[in-house]
Amino acid sequence: LFDHGGLTAGQRVLIQGAAGGMGLFAVQFAKWKGAQVIGTASTANLEFVRGLGADTVVDYTTTTVESVVQDVDLVLDGVGAETLSSSLAVLKPGGTLISLAGLPPQEQARERGVRATMIRSQRSRELLQTFRRLIDEGRIKVTAGKMFPLSEVQQAHEYSRSGHGRGRIVLQIADEAENTFA
Repeated sequence: LFDHGGLTAGQRVLIQGAAGGMGLFAVQFAKWKGAQVIGTASTANLEFVRGLGADTVVDYTTTTVESVVQDVDLVLDGVGAETLSSSLAVLKPGGTLISLAGLPPQEQARERGVRATMIRSQRSRELLQTFRRLIDEGRIKVTAGKMFPLSEVQQAHEYSRSGHGRGRIVLQIADEAENTFA
């Protein structure tokens, strides 16, 4: 949002997949920075995303985002293939699309006069320290969406790939009884 997207206070940002593991943090970070935040979510997750601080939430199961959102400065797309075209369509000229889930169509980006790039997650010491401080201050909420025992790692991966989860996925390595010492 900040390093690659240059997000500043007052800008409009769209978070595609706002209820997911990446989206729930992106909504909160953008709001913390003073942006106007628009998120996409399923019907079941609309209130959850509003609770994270999104100013507007679009139900992608009933509405196409480009029919209700226009002139966005920045899009952070954690969904990928099926949303990249709509992510480009809502950007204002000079806007930026950052995809975490697939390479955006570069020709379409050039035609629209926008910048489109794909990045992988990055972890910097400074970012992690800021993240921890915001959590400690209660400004950022961490939401564990679903827990799987380690033996169900395949199901956890499939759940993650479905794109319909809420929050972070947690793999439970051992239950409490196994962690006690006699």
